[in-house]
Formats: sequence, C-alpha cells, structure tokens
Amino acid sequence: MNSNIKVPHTLTLLLGIIIIMATLTWVIPSGQFDYVKDANKPTPIAGTYSHVDKVQIVDGNTVDSRQGITSILTAPMKGTIAAADVVVFVLLLGGAFGILGKTGAIEAGVSKVVEMLKGKELLVIPVAMLLFGLGGTIMGMAEETLPFYMIFIPLMMKMGYDSLTGAMIIYLGAQTGVMASTSNPFVVGIAQASAGIPISSGIGFRWIQFLVFITIAILFVVWYGKRVKKKPEFSPMFEIDKTNRDHFLTSETQSMDTFKWYHGLILLVFMGGIGLMAYGVKELDWYIEEISMVFLAIGLFAGLLAKIAGVMNEKDIAESFVEGCKDIIFAALVIGIARGILVVAQDGKIIDTILNSLANTLNDLPKAAFTTLNILIQTGINFLVPSSSAQAALTMPLMAPLGDLVNVSRQVIVTAYQYGCGIGHFIFPTQGILMAALGIARIPFQKWLKVVFPLVVIFFVISALFLFIGLQLYPA
Repeated sequence: MNSNIKVPHTLTLLLGIIIIMATLTWVIPSGQFDYVKDANKPTPIAGTYSHVDKVQIVDGNTVDSRQGITSILTAPMKGTIAAADVVVFVLLLGGAFGILGKTGAIEAGVSKVVEMLKGKELLVIPVAMLLFGLGGTIMGMAEETLPFYMIFIPLMMKMGYDSLTGAMIIYLGAQTGVMASTSNPFVVGIAQASAGIPISSGIGFRWIQFLVFITIAILFVVWYGKRVKKKPEFSPMFEIDKTNRDHFLTSETQSMDTFKWYHGLILLVFMGGIGLMAYGVKELDWYIEEISMVFLAIGLFAGLLAKIAGVMNEKDIAESFVEGCKDIIFAALVIGIARGILVVAQDGKIIDTILNSLANTLNDLPKAAFTTLNILIQTGINFLVPSSSAQAALTMPLMAPLGDLVNVSRQVIVTAYQYGCGIGHFIFPTQGILMAALGIARIPFQKWLKVVFPLVVIFFVISALFLFIGLQLYPA
C-alpha cells in the first residue's frame, strides 16, 4: 500500500540526530548534575546543576567536550558498546522466536481455537482478540499475526461481517496488547532496562491496564461488527468488499496446518517459560541475562520437540534461529545507534544542560499535565521512529532522568512511552506492520483511519487517566 507521506529512513534520521547533537555541543553550554551512584539507575540530584568549561585540563591533559567528525563517526560503535546487553538481548529473542515461529505452533494454536468456535460466532471476536492481545502483551506479537488475515477475513465475511472487522480482530487485538505490555520484552523489557528500573516493576498495575484496554477494544469491534452486519452499507468497505469477497473466499491460503501433538507441547513449554520468567523477575531479581536465558531455552525446547516430531532437524533449528536474528537485526542496530546520540550528548556535557532546561520549563506544570504531554511527545516520536524498541532506547535515557528532576516516577515515564508508542502503531502510515496488514487485507489506509481514530481518542483519554493513577501509586 502506497502513502504520499515521505519520511527519512530510520538510520538516516538517527545519523542526522547525531550530527545535530554534535553541533549542539558547540552551542549549548556544558554543565553537569551531581548524581546518586547506582549502576543501573544513575539519578541526577535536583538543584546541583553547575556550568563547566568546554575545554578543561584533566590530569594534565586537555579535554575538549565539543564533538567533531571523529565523535560523530565513532558514536554508533560507542553507542552499541554502551547498549551491548540490550542489543544482544534483542538478537537472542529474535533467534528464539525464529525457532518458535518455524514450528508453526502459534498459528496452529490460534487456528484450533477458531475451529472450536465454529457455530459460536458471537464468541469469535472476544476470544480471538483476547488471544492476540495476550500475544501482544506477553511477547510483542506483531509480524507473527500476518498469516492470520487470510484466515479471519474470509471467516468473518462468511459470518456476515466485512473485511475490516476481520482485520481489526487481529491488528487491534495484538497492538492493544503491545500498547498495554505486561512482560513484552521488546517494549516494557527494553524500556525499563533503559530507564534503570526492575523489569518486574509495576507488573500488577500493567495487567489491570491490559484488561481495561483489551476490553474497550473488544467492545469497539463487537459494536462495529454488529453495526455492519445489520446494515452492510454502513461499512466504509461496502463497495470495495464486493471485489474483496471474491478474492478472499476463493483463496487457497485460508487453511493452516492442523494442530499436532507437538504444537500443544510447544505452547505448554512457552507458557511455562513465561511463568518462570514472571517468577524470576519478581522473586529472584532476574534481569536481562536471565530473561534472555528463558527465551533461548523456550526456542531450543521448541526446536527439540519439533525434531522429535520429525518436522525439523538440527540444521532447520539452527537456520531458523539465524533467520530470526536476521529479522530483528535492524532493531538491534538501531538500538546501538540510538544510544550513540546519548553518548555524543554525554561526552559533550550538554545532556545535563538539556535536562536542567526541560526541568525548569516543565517543573511548574501540574504532574497530570506533564504526563499527558509525555504521551503526545512519545506519539510524535513514534511517527519518525516506528520501532518500539528503538524508541525506548532513544527516549528513555533522556525522559527517565527528566522524570527524576520533576518528581515523576520512572515507572510512570515508561508507561507514558508505552502509550505514545502504542497509539502511533494504530494510526501512522510509517508503521510497516500496519501498512503490511492493510495491504494483505486490501483495506485503504484512509478507510482504516476513519473507523479506528475514535478508538484512538478513547485510548488517549484512558491513558491519561491511568497515568494520573500511576502518579498516586508510584510517587517519585
């Protein structure tokens, strides 16, 4: 699907930001806060900011904080080294999910549920959306949903709904889960790690948020579906679906592999691993290393079970791991380069000056206004940085300390990022997964936006309310 909106490539954008940041080190006064010493969460102490000279003598050596060409070109390397734990974490996750996806267990599991619901069409929308929502909130299910459009669109058309209903079941279900992530390592895991707070922090409140958001999304799709089923001409897809119906209902790609015994075992291993991870981060203070261990074990166990079943061999397992890494390598690369922006700002000693200026500007705002503004800022950033993991790596190192300075909990700052990032996923044509989904579903972007935008407005209001509650639950 084509869009008239042109934005720079993500790498071009990040390199441009690095150049701008290096230029600013020549313009913005250098300065620094005193920090509370903490390996994972260095916290600036409000009121301790002081200016420092651009050129200083340190241990007899001249140190110039102004960043030049050398600093710009070494920033991606330095940034990747600084974010090495997150970069490797993302790669291992990609490899593990590559194996899991190759087994076909997730697709077969959802297809099995759909088959069980035949004749109970009223339950298809809530049950399917809850399943996709759980996939989004637990593991960041996104690209993995693409095969399901060829299942759900013809299914819903046969039941008397339109193609948009089938597409919304999948996309709104999964992306609502991503927006209200509970343990999704690509969103909440990277964001909380980048913010220097425990990954388990706030998980109970996040589950409440997920249940509220997914319930609203389900009710919205049920309302829309009933409306167009009763009066098909109310559907913005009414004329287009006359052609779509012939395409989808004669497609041979509707069927998926039957649910096999090893699919069930793989899904049990997956859910058991998620349970173990939840226990580990809450009770054993597990961090990125242990979480990557769990996901790697899930991938290897899934491959082993598929090997026992005779559908994969050792080479298939290894190659699917590599393919999974390839799928995620761009996100890992972006995380490292995005951290390079912070490296330039820190080496140029302007990051604390920026924080101090923002804190002085925003400190007088009511906290609820500050957090609501944070959602809008994160939503705007998501237009230019569509990757949720890249956005976390880019914004959390700046926004988390800013929260410290204006007495807003880092937990609330992370939640504002999730909301802004999630809202962008629903409405921005720069989102590759959205445009791919609409392309498969043969739905024009403007038709999608017309139907979904009211839900996005509702989500924004509920997000602002949840952040206000978060301010009470998580005082700085």
